Amino acid sequence: MTTQTASLATDYLSAFAEFEGVAYLNASLQGPMPLAAVREAVAALEWKKHPYRVPDSAYFDLPDRIREKVARLVGGRPEEIAVTTGASAGLAAVAAGIDWKPGDEVLVGRGEFPAHFSTWLRYQEAGKLRVRVVEPKGRFISADDYIEAIGPHTRVISASLVRFDNGARLDAARVARACEKFGTALVLDLAQCAGAMKIDLRELGASMAVCSGYKFLFGPYGTGFFWVASEWTERLPLGAVYFLALEGAREFHALPSGNLRPAPGARRWDSAEPASFTNLAAFDSALDFVLRISVDAVERYNDALLAEIIDGLPRTNCSLASPSERGRRGPYVCLSARNPQETQALYEKLRAAQVSVSLRENALRVSPHIYNTPEDISRFMRILSE
Repeated sequence: MTTQTASLATDYLSAFAEFEGVAYLNASLQGPMPLAAVREAVAALEWKKHPYRVPDSAYFDLPDRIREKVARLVGGRPEEIAVTTGASAGLAAVAAGIDWKPGDEVLVGRGEFPAHFSTWLRYQEAGKLRVRVVEPKGRFISADDYIEAIGPHTRVISASLVRFDNGARLDAARVARACEKFGTALVLDLAQCAGAMKIDLRELGASMAVCSGYKFLFGPYGTGFFWVASEWTERLPLGAVYFLALEGAREFHALPSGNLRPAPGARRWDSAEPASFTNLAAFDSALDFVLRISVDAVERYNDALLAEIIDGLPRTNCSLASPSERGRRGPYVCLSARNPQETQALYEKLRAAQVSVSLRENALRVSPHIYNTPEDISRFMRILSE
């Protein structure tokens, strides 16, 4: 790691609360809110304490700032962004919006995050669609696995750009090109990479994307967004519409009551109460923080930390549970004990030493961020080697 790269942690560590002796390598579970974002949340609570101070414009200006900043992070446009409470809200909007026909199917990879299954459950039980599980031919699911499974009845592919259980990165652009033949919608889940990895949804060819805001984006729990490519805005029928997503809703003194039409763009899929002050004020500040650092800087820094882990992995008692090639991996790495039955014990050993990682599918998920130091990595590696 270069001196310049190592200094990034020193530069930004003060932006966060003290970690109380914990080496926090768990951003893929919950990213800590920067102190500036906490202050904005407290200020928003003051609004609620004194509601006569809340300007009418806050109900629209705050969500619109989120749209603008998220668009910059994912290569979209503000009008393509709906403000939601997390990735599941976007998936629910897709499920509720599509006019399902008998025989329609949704492709989901084996071992995907549960939301990619639960979203379609009631529609499948009602006989409106079939969820077909795509089996990986290799250790990690690949674009080829999805491409071979696509057929004339495939309406949706619901897939993570970076998998939660092993950090494998999908070649989404190849899948998207295959989807075009059948008019299939590719819905990408960005929860495990947005804010820590360069993303351009136009280049990836996605139809829609969902994301939570509380991981690598540092937002509060209960924040997120739903991106809908402009060409899909009219193709995706509406489910429930929140009243502030109607045309004319900005005029509080004359709210629309007849000839109701949804506002143009993706805001029609906003979750109810999108201007939740405490959540969005903090999320707005957190997005400012990420943009100020730049995703490129975060990605370079995390790559350097992860390289130290992979290169120094004690192979006698640990093995890599993520792809080894950088281009096939997201912004974190997964490890397991050489003897899989000992992975749980290794996780408990790390917890006892105040090193925070996640245990997922019998693998340790290690997800550093800009606040982690080389010393955090050294501490983690020492425990692995003991």
